[in-house]
Amino acid sequence: MKNQNYKPCDLVIYGALGDLSKRKLLISLYRLEKSNLLEADTRIIGVDRLEETSTGFIEIAHNSLTEHLNTPIDEEIWGRLSNRLSYLKIDLTQPEQYLQLNAAVDPEKRVMVNYFAVAPFLFKSICQGLQSCGVLTAESRMVMEKPIGHDLKSSKEINDVVEEVFHEDQVYRIDHYLGKETVLNLLALRFANSIFTTNWNHNTIDHIQITVGEDIGIEGRWEYFDKTGQLRDMLQNHLLQILTFVAMEPPADLEAESIHMEKIKVLKALRPITVRNVEEKTVRGQYTAGFIKGAAVPGYLEEEGANKESTTESFVAIRVDIDNWRWAGVPFYMRTGKRMPNKRTEIVVNFKQLPHNIFKDSFRDLPANKLVIHLQPNEGVDVVMLNKVPGIDGNIKLQQTKLDLSFSETFKKNSIFGGYEKLILEALRGNTTLFLSREEIEQAWAWVDSIQDAWAQNHSAPKSYPAGSWGPIASVALLARDGRAWEE
Repeated sequence: MKNQNYKPCDLVIYGALGDLSKRKLLISLYRLEKSNLLEADTRIIGVDRLEETSTGFIEIAHNSLTEHLNTPIDEEIWGRLSNRLSYLKIDLTQPEQYLQLNAAVDPEKRVMVNYFAVAPFLFKSICQGLQSCGVLTAESRMVMEKPIGHDLKSSKEINDVVEEVFHEDQVYRIDHYLGKETVLNLLALRFANSIFTTNWNHNTIDHIQITVGEDIGIEGRWEYFDKTGQLRDMLQNHLLQILTFVAMEPPADLEAESIHMEKIKVLKALRPITVRNVEEKTVRGQYTAGFIKGAAVPGYLEEEGANKESTTESFVAIRVDIDNWRWAGVPFYMRTGKRMPNKRTEIVVNFKQLPHNIFKDSFRDLPANKLVIHLQPNEGVDVVMLNKVPGIDGNIKLQQTKLDLSFSETFKKNSIFGGYEKLILEALRGNTTLFLSREEIEQAWAWVDSIQDAWAQNHSAPKSYPAGSWGPIASVALLARDGRAWEE
């Protein structure tokens, strides 16, 4: 890509032989290469503790592409990408071994981007190793994945460790949902279209639903997941980030600082959920045996390596209230769970019903308009509205119809990238807009910790739900008490 505004990079991936690197990062780098979005002189250096050569790493990368790409490998593109790849064997706990990086990177010619695709307990060792070998400059960056801690205290500890070596504007905290086209499109939808900008508040909106459903189970991660649970694994990051984009005030501009500021205001306005109201505001669930797409699947306590006494939740539904002028009286209902009927991530904005109905022959009560934003699997936007059924005989008959904006159909000539491609590219280009600030992370943890503590004080066990359903019956009651229902 010929663009003088962007510098080539030395992208160093720590944990290059791990699952994240092979399933996501290498695939995303191939797609960026295919779209000519990588600077010509950018280099990719894999770092791991296992004995391997650069040739062996290139072969591993090729095998990963063969397994995980949904299209055949283009050998010309692969040739360009493989020429960028090299490998270093470094025990990340041994500071002296980082000296190998001095010969592998060139801070004068390229910006060093350090991607921490490893467990957080190694962050301190990597930061100290990088500092001791002298390869870092003021332009150097670091990218880190969730989980950034398991509560507010541990999150602060991780951020403190990183802050000893990297300034805040050098740190890129990834939530891959923020790289999805439909999440980014929320900015355009809300702030570039007057029909929504002027109607995005408590005067016209009744309530908003956010659903992140997974049809998979634990997938061999039982020990990790059981210590974490769905609240901390999914809601603390993915769902709250979606919520901030839906609920935030218009930023002054598209600069990172302006957007982060508005998102933090939303997180600060979240009404606390404590031991006093946790039972009426939240539902915890744990899946039992059932069927997904016709195939029998085990329950959570029957998964390999399971602790039969576990009370960890695999499903959470929450009513969220935002205490500010825009959203006064407008509840946000969020739910996320494993072993749902299908994989589905969407936002449903339910507008208020009209106060008077002159079309009673069609509908006793006029159904409200809805804006449905599909994040996955099929990205797009639907507007659910009422139209007259064509015909000249009899009274006017109405029918609910959808205005369908499918991204893949509407933008046929444009590539629809996944979240990682966008975020890796932004990290290479030095744009922090789509990454999380330290204050965002810590504000989210403070709110979630209160829920976790309330559950612990109440000793409430999760309610069971069969795999292949949309969660416990209690999650239906969560909305039914308010005279509402989940979008199915």
